[in-house]
Parts: sequence; structure tokens; C-alpha cells
Amino acid sequence: MNDSIRFILNGENIALTEVGPTETLLDFLRLRRRLTGTKEGCAEGDCGACTVLVGRLADGKLAYESVNACIRFMGSLHATHVVTVEHLAGRDGALHPVQQALVDCHGSQCGFCTPGFVMSLYGLWLTKEKPGRREIEKALQGNLCRCTGYEPIVKAAEQVSLTRPSALFDPLERTRSEIIARLWAMQASGTIRIANGEDRLIVPASLQAMAEVLAEEPDATVIAGSTDVGLWVTKQMRRLSPVVFINHLSELQSVAEAEDGVTIGAGVSYSRAFEAIARKIPALGQLIDRIGGEQVRNMGTIGGNIANGSPIGDSPPPLIALGATLTLRSLEGQRKMPLEDFFIAYGKQDRRPGEFVESVFVPYPKTTSRFAAYKITKRRDEDITAVLGAFLLTLDEAEVVTDICIAFGGMAATPKRARTVEAELIGKPWTEATIEAARPAFDADYQPLTDWRATAEYRQLTAKNLLTRFYLETVGAPAELKRFEEVA
Repeated sequence: MNDSIRFILNGENIALTEVGPTETLLDFLRLRRRLTGTKEGCAEGDCGACTVLVGRLADGKLAYESVNACIRFMGSLHATHVVTVEHLAGRDGALHPVQQALVDCHGSQCGFCTPGFVMSLYGLWLTKEKPGRREIEKALQGNLCRCTGYEPIVKAAEQVSLTRPSALFDPLERTRSEIIARLWAMQASGTIRIANGEDRLIVPASLQAMAEVLAEEPDATVIAGSTDVGLWVTKQMRRLSPVVFINHLSELQSVAEAEDGVTIGAGVSYSRAFEAIARKIPALGQLIDRIGGEQVRNMGTIGGNIANGSPIGDSPPPLIALGATLTLRSLEGQRKMPLEDFFIAYGKQDRRPGEFVESVFVPYPKTTSRFAAYKITKRRDEDITAVLGAFLLTLDEAEVVTDICIAFGGMAATPKRARTVEAELIGKPWTEATIEAARPAFDADYQPLTDWRATAEYRQLTAKNLLTRFYLETVGAPAELKRFEEVA
């Protein structure tokens, strides 16, 4: 029972005893099962042509999420229900309402991207009875179309919500109780270990088991969402072994809200964290909405983004500005530290052998403070950060800066605070003259690099301009340009 990855594929129970630690769901579907409706486009989680749904039990309920099969590893699928486009047709072969709407609205031309659009819209159809335009666009952020244009696809999403047939028509609604029972029966009683020569994958049964595994295997690659590690395999062709999968561990899935902040487990996805964060820290919620597409946010985790230590990771700069605290865990127990202290140098974090990220505590900004986070990219959605700046400001009654924390990503080898700039601002009146005088201090804090995302000069000027933008917004300038439908 503990030497196989077991899951449901459409309606069939699957048990894999021979599976590599980096075998992707896309390759399994197309090469092993000949389910070729799921396409390979980018192989990096950007285009959405490989979108499928993955259902997992959480708090006794079955929830489905759209994911990118091209960067989803098979080891992460234990006790899940994988649904591909081939499963949507009715018992008599009739198209699903989502598929029929795309036909009626002429939402497909070459058809290569269409299965991915169908699955993303199907995921929306399952969770939102009458989605608005904004919800539809958000669901489709991770799907790219090169020939049809998006308006017919959006119209199809709007049309399909107008008339919903009986739930008995839908294959997932019709079999929900049965699938739940089958998934419960698949739960592992112990840690799953699969070895094939030097290739090994491990699925620990509990948080304690994970600590024991990492004590034995301190150099193992720990994978939660694989939104970054997936590219190590598909683009860099790296061989990883052993690999420890943790996205199933309920102990890492908690979101605990308190009066002063929220504690987010390392396995919590961006999508799951969004509601708690956006309600209390709206600016951080808006940033999360720009991290990848819906599929990436359903897979990627804040804990993984921190543990990865990338200098252009989206979550560390705003969390550092907010004063977040990181909790690490090992067999020796827990260790807490300010998040900013976790990042030591490029590719190096303060994580001892056998330690892993357990959770992060994010304080809520005080009502008297002002917080903002700005992500600069070449395109608005689904793009990697060139520069990301976060600001937390506190003024006294005389509008003098009593405290300010400024953190940037994309400006150094790690996410890093602008301490020289902060020192230039603290104790000064919050005025345009103060901002102008502080701008040159960025040159002492950062010496950014030039790469294909941006030049060093652009990054340095952008960081200075973001401080000016933050000032202008705090004194009443519009936060950002609004689209016509938002102001009409």
C-alpha cells in the first residue's frame, strides 16, 4: 500500500509502482495513456494548453482546481482525482455546456489551445454559478490564444452561466459522493517510497515523518507546488533525486487568522491564501492576483516561494516590509526568525540540514500605517518580475516619518531592504522635498544587474520612481489607471 502512487484518472483507479520523481502529469497523460486532448505548448506553466483539473479532499470536502500538467509531477498526485478534457462529454457523447458554448460563440480556430480553455472555464463553472467579467478574466489569466482573440471565449463563459442543466448531467457532480469515498480509501497509511535505480521519490505520511525523512535525506529536493522546480526539469533538464512531495500534508495547509496577523502554512497555495490576505491587506491581495495565472496560483505556495530564495520571488519583499516572521522545523523542533534574516546570499538561505519552512506569520498593517506593493513587468499578467518594491509607512500627527520599511526584489542577489533610504526618511517630514532628497540613497543600497528582463539603469531608476509613486499615492494621487468599465 505504501509503494505506489494511487489516484483516480477520470473514472479509473490508477496505481503506479514505477514512476520517476520528475515524471510530469502531461507526459503520463499523453505518452502512457494516449489522452492527447491535453496539449504541450510552453512546458513552463505559461500558456495553459495543458490545463487539467485536480480534485483533492480538504476538510472532508472535494475541491477541484485547474493546474498545469506540464509542470505537475506524478508524485504530487496521490489520493487525487485527475480530470482531463476527455471526461467532460455526456453519457450519450453530447458536448458539455462549456464546450458547446465555445462552439456557439466561435471561441476556437486552430483548436490547439481550446482544451486548456475548456478546462479552465470548466473549473470556473464548477465553483461560480454566475461569474462576472472580472472573475472570468481572472480564471483565464493562465490561458493564451494566438489566433481567436479572447472576446469570443469570454462570451462563451458568460453564455454558459445563463442556463445550467441538471447536476446529474455533469460528470463530476454526478459522481462526487463516489469519488470522495474512493479517495478516502486511497489515503496512505504510511510514508510512500518508490525507487527505480538512483531515482527515488518520497511522500511522507505526516509532518513528523517529513522531519524524519529530511533528517535522513538533508539534500533532498522538497516540492510543494513545483511551479519553479518544474522548470528545472522541463527547461534545464535537471535530474532530481530524491524528491520529497509535501503538498498533501494537512499540517502545512492551515490559514490561522488572529487579531494581529495571519499564519500561513508552507503548503498553502496562493489561491487558498488569497481570501484571508486580500481582506486584511488589499494591496498584497492585488499582488497575488498578478502571480502567474490561475493554474500557477492553484499550485504555487507562499512557503515554497520563500524557501526557493529567488531574488525575484514575488512574496518576500512585501512580507519583509510587513515584518513577517518565518518558522522553520526539523527533528530538533521549531526555529523562528524575521523573514529578512532568512536570505543570506544568492542561492543561500539560513536553513540548517534537515530543516524546512513550516509557516510564515504576516502581521496586519496598523490602521495608521500605509502599505503598498508594486510589481514591474513587461506585461501586466503572467510575467516574471523585473522589479518589485514594497513600502510600509508610519507617520505621526505632524506628518513626520516615525517608521518606514522598504524592501525590493530584483535589485540584489536576495530580497533586500533599502536601509540607507529608510534612514534618510525617518524623522523627516513626509514631503516631496524629503522624497527627492532621499532618492540618491538608493545608489548606496542597490547595485542591480542587467539581464533580459531589465537593465541595471532601468531597475535603479524604477526603484527611485516607485518611492515617488508611493509618496504621491499617500497624498491623494490615483493609485493606478482604471479601465473604462471600472469607472463608468
